[in-house]
Amino acid sequence: MTVDHIRRFCLSFPQAKESLQWGETLCFKVRGKIFAMLSLDSVPPSLSLKCAPERFVELLEVEGIAPAPYVGRYKWVLLERLDVLSAPELGELVRQSYEMVEAKAPKRRKTVRRGKNAR
Repeated sequence: MTVDHIRRFCLSFPQAKESLQWGETLCFKVRGKIFAMLSLDSVPPSLSLKCAPERFVELLEVEGIAPAPYVGRYKWVLLERLDVLSAPELGELVRQSYEMVEAKAPKRRKTVRRGKNAR
């Protein structure tokens, strides 16, 4: 997958947004919580994702995949290159990361309308 493919795929999820943070890292978020980080300043570009604990252990056995800096203890992996996994495998990992983060992201609170003189 290319940077453009990953960007389009991440933004295809409901409520997904992107922001550029920490220099040249494109962060994909759902309700303010990051589910994928695409590092544009590394050559080649790298991608960090959250994964299930059992999948985390499996992925660390693949050459080119390591615990993500700072968040590896939370079961985030770093794909040092975008071609470490096949496109279908990578797409599935991105989808799973989105689903895990979305399930725990804060839900929108309903606003209560009050009379025009209420404070």
